[in-house]
Amino acid sequence: MAEVKPIPDGMHTVTPHLVCKDAAKAIEFYEKAFGAETVMRMDMPGGGKLMHACLRFGDSAVMLADEFPDWNSLGPNSRGGTSVVLHIYVPDADAFFEKAIKAGAEVVMPLGDAFWGDRYGQLKDPFGHVWSVATHVKDLTPEEIAEAAKTAMSEGCGDK
Repeated sequence: MAEVKPIPDGMHTVTPHLVCKDAAKAIEFYEKAFGAETVMRMDMPGGGKLMHACLRFGDSAVMLADEFPDWNSLGPNSRGGTSVVLHIYVPDADAFFEKAIKAGAEVVMPLGDAFWGDRYGQLKDPFGHVWSVATHVKDLTPEEIAEAAKTAMSEGCGDK
């Protein structure tokens, strides 16, 4: 018998597990807006709710489940917001942003050229999760980034 791997193939050490009110609709959104692929899906016996799903976003897995209030398992919309931002690198942030907005995402931070060398912006999906979206466009040294950060912060980009 083959040895069982402690971390399954295709998984990383840390894997986000999103809770969404109406997870089935969330899967549809992530497929349409972000190009996610459903790897597996397990509905509750008798239907009604999604017990567990695994989606693939490029080379990364994201797990997903419906809300289960009795277990204090609630999504960001039911909690009044999120303190987590999921970061996704894509080949074309502009095209990704446009597609996600057309599918129902809301702009949190407009897409722009960031001082650290990424084309960067933030979106909120209809289920309350915030996604930062980036395409790396310029390689910079740590010194160049530090200098660019000083300039950006002096121009009002950041806490005042």
